[in-house]
Amino acid sequence: MRTTPRLILGFLLLALPLGAAPGPAWAQNAPAAGAAQPDPAVPVRIVNRTGQPATALHAVRSGRPDWGSNLLNRGPLPNNAAFAMRPSASAGCHFDIRLVLQDGRESTARNQDICGTPRVELSAAVTVAPAASVAQARPNTAARRVSTGTGFVVAADRVLTNQHVVDGCDRILARTPDGRWLAAVPPAQVDRALDLSILSIPGNPGPALAFRAGPAVRRGESVVAYGFPLTGLLSADPKLTRGEINALGGLRNDQNNYQISAEVQPGNSGGPLLDMQGHVVGVVVAKLDSRRVQNVDNVNFAVKGEAAQAFLRRAGLAFRTEASSGADRSAADVGDIAHRSTVLLRCER
Repeated sequence: MRTTPRLILGFLLLALPLGAAPGPAWAQNAPAAGAAQPDPAVPVRIVNRTGQPATALHAVRSGRPDWGSNLLNRGPLPNNAAFAMRPSASAGCHFDIRLVLQDGRESTARNQDICGTPRVELSAAVTVAPAASVAQARPNTAARRVSTGTGFVVAADRVLTNQHVVDGCDRILARTPDGRWLAAVPPAQVDRALDLSILSIPGNPGPALAFRAGPAVRRGESVVAYGFPLTGLLSADPKLTRGEINALGGLRNDQNNYQISAEVQPGNSGGPLLDMQGHVVGVVVAKLDSRRVQNVDNVNFAVKGEAAQAFLRRAGLAFRTEASSGADRSAADVGDIAHRSTVLLRCER
């Protein structure tokens, strides 16, 4: 079984051929030591400004894939009333908060810094459509060739990845963080010059990650790469690697790419590159092949977040953006954020 990745101009593109054995064609971790922590003596007040009573209140550390238990165990929270919450000192400062209203609407505030601002007011409420019933897919164990890569959710049922991850596939499946297999619906939207592709994957593969809206990325910033390298050789769960932005240009001064020191491997292609606030600053795309370029090691590249956002706009897709401000998170917390939105992609031919 061959697992040699495809080589282009000294690039090692990071989709991983698995060479399986017939496949129609496509076009909660603890905060870091020294990090800020909530003061149990100072309650966090969550204020209902939605105009009607809330029947459920959920508050979980940012990045957790579920909402946990309902904190309103003594009855509804009236409009204009506040709920006092006392997180433990080890809970960290960043929380996602949700009110479920009497009429079924929801009001959500994500990534709230409860240490800096121990009062959160929720007002805007939206109607949440029931999740569509989508049958799970099954991998084709008789496929002639199989390769894997990574993607991440950028909008409802839309996953961003590299074009080379999905090029030539007869069928594409996504394994979600909760273990479901969902089938992508062709055709994919692609930008070959950027090596990006948008997949339509019905069935709620996860919440959308936010792109960094500012400030501008600088050389030396810490970043986290998240994805599924060397699937079939390493464990099946996603891998996190830390590194830095080495250069603001890529191979041959390509201004659509960053050079990064976060080491990536075949299978990482299409995964998110995040800053230490948990916002997307790039899409992992390739590494320099040390077998083709002598005396060079650990030179990796990611498509810049700005270029990816421009592609999403051209595709008519609405996506989330958030400014990166405040204290950095631990790598473990950034990984928690990435985890619920990052999928393993399986290409069957």
